[in-house]
Amino acid sequence: MTTAFCPPDAEFHQRKIKALVKYAPGTGNVGVLDVDEPQCGSHQVKVEIAFCGVCGTDLHVLQDTFRNYPPVILGHEFSGTVVEVGSEVTTVAIGDRITGLGATAVSCGECEFCRQGYFIFCSRRRGMGHGVNGAFTRYVLLRPDQVYKIPSNFSLEEAAMSEPFAAAVQAVVELTPTNLGDTALVSGPGPMGLLCLKLLVASGIKTYVAGAPGDEERLTAALRVGAAGVIDLARQDLQEAIREYTCGRGVDIALECAGAAASVRGCLAAIRPMGHYTQVAICGRDINFPIDLVFYKQLSLKGSVCYTANTWRRVMEIYATGKITLADLITNKLPITEWETAFDLCRSKQAVKVLMYPV
Repeated sequence: MTTAFCPPDAEFHQRKIKALVKYAPGTGNVGVLDVDEPQCGSHQVKVEIAFCGVCGTDLHVLQDTFRNYPPVILGHEFSGTVVEVGSEVTTVAIGDRITGLGATAVSCGECEFCRQGYFIFCSRRRGMGHGVNGAFTRYVLLRPDQVYKIPSNFSLEEAAMSEPFAAAVQAVVELTPTNLGDTALVSGPGPMGLLCLKLLVASGIKTYVAGAPGDEERLTAALRVGAAGVIDLARQDLQEAIREYTCGRGVDIALECAGAAASVRGCLAAIRPMGHYTQVAICGRDINFPIDLVFYKQLSLKGSVCYTANTWRRVMEIYATGKITLADLITNKLPITEWETAFDLCRSKQAVKVLMYPV
């Protein structure tokens, strides 16, 4: 009789790691589970996660108000260190400190948008953290083209904010026309609003930040970052404040970062004739707003959704200048086992940026 050889357990049982998983469709259905540690293929890069930021998208996935494909590991704003590279990978080395472009986890590479670099509009695209496994865990696998090495002067904590910072760079640097001496309004002092503020301040744009009731701590952060003034809408009228700040002229630029109907209307009213409006936030529903203001003021309107790969190249160049730091926006660091606390901090506006780390 022939006896079959049975290899040791380590040979056929994948090691388990902890991950924050959306494990079924519907509201909720999120928890920390044991999952298989991913195995690095010949064309892949294996990264040990240092930090992953909590994003509004994660809250939407929790509530099932953003498309997701369970079971899927959440998290798409991450940084880490390369621990393994596939045999065919030549551009990345073990030990590289990196951040990753998770939005291109799946794309066709063939449609007109992919060919032009606008992968975000690819109908087949899926991003990490909702479409494919994300980074609220210890290890992730990336293609080499998703990997961006961070400069030595930048911390892994800051690098975990690269994804939202790239979205801010596209909105402010690539899509919004600015001139030295301009005045700007940022409506909404959440993480995206404050990242936009940092870029405007670095460009010499006098910027005012408006926040709704509950935004008091974040308005204080805006002053710390360099806002020329803040407008607490719980106590102040936006239009009166803007008239006072601009001697009745109105702002040259408004960036809507709150995703609220009142914020949209306030921005349009605050802009001077022939000014520029950029929609940065998602409203998530149809809203009413005064379209005639666009006509009578001859305003320019743009929307900014995510970024391109070229934006990420620009982000790394901005980091290398040393003129932008992000550490002052990080208010909390928690293990993924405390994800409910982390999500609540973001939902209640008690934090600016919350990072989580693996266990």
